[in-house]
Amino acid sequence: MAPRKKPEEKASANEAADLILRYLRKQNRPYSAIDVSANLHNKVTKAAAAKVLKDLHEQKQIEGRPAGKQIVYHATQNAEDSCTPEELVALDTQIADLRTNTTNLLSTAKTLRSTLSTLNSTLSTAELINDVHALESDKSKTLARLESLKAGKAKKVTKEEREQVEEEWKKGVSVAKKRGKIAGEMWKFIADLVPDEEKREELREVFDLDG
Repeated sequence: MAPRKKPEEKASANEAADLILRYLRKQNRPYSAIDVSANLHNKVTKAAAAKVLKDLHEQKQIEGRPAGKQIVYHATQNAEDSCTPEELVALDTQIADLRTNTTNLLSTAKTLRSTLSTLNSTLSTAELINDVHALESDKSKTLARLESLKAGKAKKVTKEEREQVEEEWKKGVSVAKKRGKIAGEMWKFIADLVPDEEKREELREVFDLDG
């Protein structure tokens, strides 16, 4: 058989008054006698809580007001703790400044995140060093070739070679013109057969006519 729980020890009258007063001041919100008793884990009975609250109210140590069929009580508000109009204006200004600072900080944080993302996507130090070495090697080769050209060591193009290149270039131009003419005539024929503009554009891409 499970042992019985030891009954909760009830507070005396003076203890109940101190306990309830401290509780109301700490919570700083209205409670009924039933709420106070329950929140204090029945250290003060409902009847005792109702009597203590009534006495404290009559002694003006707490405030009370009707709420339906019951009365709720709360700690007395100290007028000295309230803010003056000037203090309220100062608080509003401080709140506005804090909001502005918060917005600025959020913007800065966004910029920093973007910068960090960019840095993470860039090359590592080792990769940069390898790229620098490769560029230096290319530079050395280019300078060596340039010096060779300045020294007249480059192979000169003969008249026959130049004429041969020019002849091949002319042939290429002629072929390109003929192909362009054929492509134009072919496209005109296709365009007449395909009325849909979107389909015609697809065919132009397929035949690479705009390339």
